[in-house]
Amino acid sequence: MEEKNSLLKTKERVDHRLRKNKHFGYIYKKGKRKSTKNLTLFIVPSRFKTYKIGFSVSKKQGKANKRNKLKRRLKEIVRVNNLPKNNFNYVILARDGACELEFDELLRQVRELFK
Repeated sequence: MEEKNSLLKTKERVDHRLRKNKHFGYIYKKGKRKSTKNLTLFIVPSRFKTYKIGFSVSKKQGKANKRNKLKRRLKEIVRVNNLPKNNFNYVILARDGACELEFDELLRQVRELFK
């Protein structure tokens, strides 16, 4: 049993999620904005060596299943394309109509934000 636990400890996974409301508020207040038609990116320098990212989708976008689908798509786009740079914190805010976007259009807009 000891060996199994020691193997799990060697695999450290870095968590890049923003979780607390005060962190989101700080980034909204102090961050620089970059926008596309359906998405807004807020960027703030971080004091840590990794990046943190949060996703915000309003209830105006639709029911929970639509909002969660959009967040899952955004997370996957960011993960696969390695878009964020270290030493920064990000929040991606979805605007009206973002839930109706096709995956390819969403990918294009996210790449445009991180340029």
